[in-house]
Amino acid sequence: MDTDRIDVVLSALADPIRRRIVERLGKGEATVTDLSAPFDVSAPAISRHLGVLERAGLITRERHGTWRTCRLRPEAVDELGTWLSGLQPVWDRRFDSLEAVLAAQRDHTRVVGASSATPTPAITTDSQEQS
Repeated sequence: MDTDRIDVVLSALADPIRRRIVERLGKGEATVTDLSAPFDVSAPAISRHLGVLERAGLITRERHGTWRTCRLRPEAVDELGTWLSGLQPVWDRRFDSLEAVLAAQRDHTRVVGASSATPTPAITTDSQEQS
């Protein structure tokens, strides 16, 4: 997946309404009416959201008589997943490095804390002093 295509797909998925539409279409084909039902936005706004998803290659739209149906393009989602999984080794190395730094700091704090500990004087109460 080339960088420009990734940018378009991630931009399309940046909107929460579009992400929910993609999630819904992951369960199967749906009409535009069905897709717009959970949202408190106008039909033209839903149509614009669907257009963004279609241009990003995430969905297809078809006309069946008076009904318009939408379908997720699973290969587009798979391409994004493949690209993201390619980043995993990089992030794994970074998290491993961070974990090592934090462990070293934690060990250093234990050593410094143990060596600088000074005994605290006992606190006595007035009744103990009088005895």
